[in-house]
Amino acid sequence: MTDFDPRAETGIPTEPVGSLPRPNKLQAAFAAYDKGEISKEELEAEQDAAARESIERFEATGSPIISDGEQRWSSFATYPLADTLAGTGLAPNLGPGGNYFAIFADGHYRQLPKLVGRPFKYNFYAGDTLAKSIGYATKPMKQAVIAPSMLALLYPLDVPVDGYTQEEFEADLVDECERDVRRAFEAGAKRVSIDFTEGRLATRADPRNPWTGMGMLPHFIELNNRVLDRFGPEERVNIGIHVCPGGDRDSVHSQDVPYENLLSELFKLNAGYFLMQFKSEREKAPVYEAIGKYSRDDANGVPQMVYLGVINGLNPRVESPQEVCDLLVELGNHIPKERIGSTDDCGFSPFSIDEKPQHGSPDYARDVAFQKITNRVEGTRMAAEKLGVG
Repeated sequence: MTDFDPRAETGIPTEPVGSLPRPNKLQAAFAAYDKGEISKEELEAEQDAAARESIERFEATGSPIISDGEQRWSSFATYPLADTLAGTGLAPNLGPGGNYFAIFADGHYRQLPKLVGRPFKYNFYAGDTLAKSIGYATKPMKQAVIAPSMLALLYPLDVPVDGYTQEEFEADLVDECERDVRRAFEAGAKRVSIDFTEGRLATRADPRNPWTGMGMLPHFIELNNRVLDRFGPEERVNIGIHVCPGGDRDSVHSQDVPYENLLSELFKLNAGYFLMQFKSEREKAPVYEAIGKYSRDDANGVPQMVYLGVINGLNPRVESPQEVCDLLVELGNHIPKERIGSTDDCGFSPFSIDEKPQHGSPDYARDVAFQKITNRVEGTRMAAEKLGVG
């Protein structure tokens, strides 16, 4: 599937989650498109310009593998479903007013569409946008995709969809998610990671958001494994899972619940690697211990790599390479050093409209993000030297 060696340049593998802040100009274009003030072609021109610039700046960080920053997407969760966060271009058999995905700590929320008919099909696949961006890159590219567990929340909680059972919907959903992963590889991705930010949120039991109190984490694990188990060990080495407590407008949705609630179940997923939020976690020792306790040397034929989040994308303070190095070296006391990688806590802006209030502006947040990535890469090299890896 891939000839990419994630250790070749840095000893310890290092990889982004996916998204970058969209420039102010692009965010304004999304808003203008929703209002009918510009055409889809004009929006796509701004998306293309932002993707090209993102790739150029990403490559300048020294990162051995890059993304286009998801500049063409409405969000990490809704890219298959709609052109914009406001729902312009919504896929067939979907309507407005679905479940809240999350209510964030600062009080704002993000809402999903609602399934209203059959069948469920994606409008677009992640590989479709990767195909538009990959020609700008000289380095290997990765692609994030959305988890079936997130899109399972499209099905109403209270009233079944007429003539379409939840079981039938989820069978179609798993097919679409498998297709999404495969099309990303076909478009040229060397690695594909599945965004599973709803995992920790499923343990929160927020009374304002009913699905979070329904004990859905075991079902989420099962749904995601239904997709993963369609791939052989040689494929799953390059298929990862990303988890975090959310990231939007510099706020989170589930950092107030114990990470252990998720970690005790997370590594039951038969993925080859895990991109794990860590830097912003207050109590780090229990997380190190849980990684050592629950991660597996053999997950149906693949050892589980742990890519530790060493960069907090919600905080404008730039971490030093030494900070990055120290976190990774400590992880070596809990799992074999050959299973260590590094990443960012989350995508820097999973939603296309994101004011980045702690930073002051999306444009400044972009500058900060690239400096943070540069330091992640350098700190990872330092840790590899200290641990004697590579």
